[in-house]
Amino acid sequence: MYDVDDEQKKRAKQPHELFLINLIFNHVLVFVAALGLARSMPWLLLVVPLISIGILSYTLWRAKRSLAVDSWFVMCHWQLCAVRSRRFLLVVFLLLLAFALGWVGYHYWGLEKIPTLAMISGLGILPTMVTVLVLVILESDALHQASNGRLPAWVTEKFPNTN
Repeated sequence: MYDVDDEQKKRAKQPHELFLINLIFNHVLVFVAALGLARSMPWLLLVVPLISIGILSYTLWRAKRSLAVDSWFVMCHWQLCAVRSRRFLLVVFLLLLAFALGWVGYHYWGLEKIPTLAMISGLGILPTMVTVLVLVILESDALHQASNGRLPAWVTEKFPNTN
């Protein structure tokens, strides 16, 4: 446990709160709503990864900026969130790739509808949903750690306190 004031704890919670908003609100609630409208407006499903890419891009930008402007404790929490954001961004791109392959396969390669949907679900949607579940748990723990003035050991090893 580090000796940080309440303001630093509050600022250290911000990246985790933002990431959890992306995961829970966007990837769960908005996705379910878009899925309900997918029959009439299938392109609406693209809203979820587009919002996610925007939030993840901001997080990565803010984490880079954090190296210069934030206290050590706050900066470490931004860096923790940035590592997870990069990994999740990779999963989102794999989801988009699965959708693109499914679309090309169905429209140009002559794949049938059921195998195409199975491919999209198995290669894209399922790994994304599992990743969202795992990240919700990890980020909830990180939020709790920020509230209590703590950091994972690997973060302090990677970003030692020079003060």
